[in-house]
Amino acid sequence: MFERRIPLFRLFGFTVSIDVTWFVLAVLITWSLAKGAFPHYCPGFSNTTYWWMGVAGALGLFVSIIFHEFCHSLVARQFNLPMKGITLFIFGGVAEMSKEPESAKSEFFMAIAGPISSVILAGIFFLLYTAGKAASWPGPVNGVLMYLGWLNIILAGFNMVPAFPLDGGRILRSILWHAKGDLRWATRISSRLGAAFGLFLMILGVISFIGGNFIGGLWFFLIGMFIKNASQMSYTQLLVKSALMGEPISRFMVAEVVTVPPSIAVSDLVENYFYKYHYKMFPVTEDGMLKGCVTTKQIKELSKEQWATTKVSDIAQPCSEGNAISPKADAVNSLSLMNRTGNSRLMVVEGNRLLGVISLKDMLRFMALKLDLEAGERITTGPDISEG
Repeated sequence: MFERRIPLFRLFGFTVSIDVTWFVLAVLITWSLAKGAFPHYCPGFSNTTYWWMGVAGALGLFVSIIFHEFCHSLVARQFNLPMKGITLFIFGGVAEMSKEPESAKSEFFMAIAGPISSVILAGIFFLLYTAGKAASWPGPVNGVLMYLGWLNIILAGFNMVPAFPLDGGRILRSILWHAKGDLRWATRISSRLGAAFGLFLMILGVISFIGGNFIGGLWFFLIGMFIKNASQMSYTQLLVKSALMGEPISRFMVAEVVTVPPSIAVSDLVENYFYKYHYKMFPVTEDGMLKGCVTTKQIKELSKEQWATTKVSDIAQPCSEGNAISPKADAVNSLSLMNRTGNSRLMVVEGNRLLGVISLKDMLRFMALKLDLEAGERITTGPDISEG
């Protein structure tokens, strides 16, 4: 999901990263606070003071979101849910799970931890504001504390909207899951509510934009679009995983594989393999032994003039967890690996023997057919399958 993130620090075993889109949000928040909110609610200060208040407010938002997501992660750890880390991006933050909760109970407590944490943090900021007023702290300090208190109340309230994948949507899903014992049905209902809420925000954004509130209208529209797409994708991911769970790789693996000798020139590789078979990856073998693989990525790193003088052995990648998978793994493992690495084909390897190749195209064809025959459902959006 996040291809341009920067790791910041580790705390309690969780890596906190920031996506480059977060900087857009930080600038917009700082500007809107310095030029709009603080001059309106805290009049009488200099322009420079308002900008410092805006920076402090943006940093407070950063801390608030990190605290919110940490509470999700800590509760998830108590239910043995592996967390990959926390990432901040333009629409807030996300605690990245490597798998879905195994029970409605774990889903409920993990989801509700976020809004509760925001309410607690709001209480802390309001107490500091009260103490600051009593102690005659500088007006700008008290103004920022009041803003952060209300900010966390708004975060808690917004996240409690029963629209998946917001916290409220996850809470609703856990209740429906517990009531009926059907995760797919619960996800379908909560995802539809999420899509409806996202559409509502998009319409509200258009109305606001037409009414002259350009910045607010744009944010309503973008957040609504994000929620709508995320809710639909969440249900798609569940369908994909339910269709592929437990399916052996052998069901999709192609045993008759076109392989490349390491001694040929890259120019021959391009002309006689890539242009002929239209694959983006080929295994490299010699005397029946697997040496690695070569992809279009390695070709693009060379200039065209180097093709004739460079051998395949010079650019071939060794087998690794990113391009090869064990025949004992199931289809969900291979799909997660493809999504994480961006590879649409994986080598199925046992020791140093190449058993075959598994492709994303073959897996998706099987998945669509299985869902159509067994569940009567069709996938209408391209899956961007993550590990959680």
